[in-house]
Amino acid sequence: MKTKQLYLGSVIGLVLIGVLSILINAGVFKNIQPVGTEICSVVKGVVGAEDISFIPGTNHAFISSYDRRVEVADPSLQIAGAIYLYNLDDASLIKVSPEMGDFKPHGISIYNGENGEMRLFVVDHANGQHQIQIFEYSENKLTLVRTVKSDQIISPNDVVAVGPNQFYVTNDHGFVDGIMRKLEDYLMLPFSNVIYFDGISTKEVESGINYSNGININQAGDQLYLASVSSLNLYVYDRDTETNELSLTNKINTGTGIDNIEVDVNGDLWLGAHPQLLKFVSHAKSELNRSPSEILKIKASDGSFDIETIYRSVGDPLSGSSVAAVKGNRMLVGGVFDPLMLDCSLGH
Repeated sequence: MKTKQLYLGSVIGLVLIGVLSILINAGVFKNIQPVGTEICSVVKGVVGAEDISFIPGTNHAFISSYDRRVEVADPSLQIAGAIYLYNLDDASLIKVSPEMGDFKPHGISIYNGENGEMRLFVVDHANGQHQIQIFEYSENKLTLVRTVKSDQIISPNDVVAVGPNQFYVTNDHGFVDGIMRKLEDYLMLPFSNVIYFDGISTKEVESGINYSNGININQAGDQLYLASVSSLNLYVYDRDTETNELSLTNKINTGTGIDNIEVDVNGDLWLGAHPQLLKFVSHAKSELNRSPSEILKIKASDGSFDIETIYRSVGDPLSGSSVAAVKGNRMLVGGVFDPLMLDCSLGH
């Protein structure tokens, strides 16, 4: 009898420890102290600016925009998203993506070819499917040149281009739908992965990650960064530029639910983050439920990976920050749902 009681007590204890660990990672007990909120102004006219990336050498940034609340309210509605171009000089926004019927852009990545050709890679969830759209960019216009689909691209979140047709893409879940997908979220199960496309076929290059989210690469192309939103970890890999295989070299606990990763001209990382993940889940259900926003700068250029909090708010004016893109002393911050983004002055 005592043995059974001890066994039951041990099981209950392990369950409680597991639940407590999940709640801690989700930021339930975190006290949100605002940082840098005075440096940002609101830019309206774009909804669900989930990912943002500056065109190198310019003051122009691509913005991936989609009104996800429409889909949450009624999945049958076909409201197309768009790619916009934001000009830092005059704060103007123009739509540059073509009419594509249903278009649900998510993560984006810019590739600059040796011949001056520029391509934009876009994760797209149109028509209930998942694909990577590859566009050519010229004169404020995106032209679709290729659509990549694969049985291994099942729940894509973000993409990083490494060639005119080559890319890495994160699957944020190992299951497409059903109870197992929900269990992945609430139990923080490590079923997500990273897929590489060589221009012809796909292969898995990393697995066993909790909710693979943002992905990016350094300017030399030999170091890759991966954000795990639910484990709070930033993974750093050496990338073999010949084989495209990845070797884990570092894992940094950021203490917050990191989302997209942008790399500045110095090689440092800027990450949008969700410091209280359960509040973000609630925010996804209703705009009335505000979710804290946070922006981190991680010093990758010197290999220290020191972390600095640049911005943090309780969720106003922007909830659910997912990305921060930096050019000079300006920082653009986008979120997953809100009908606005932030334009911030960094003062350096």
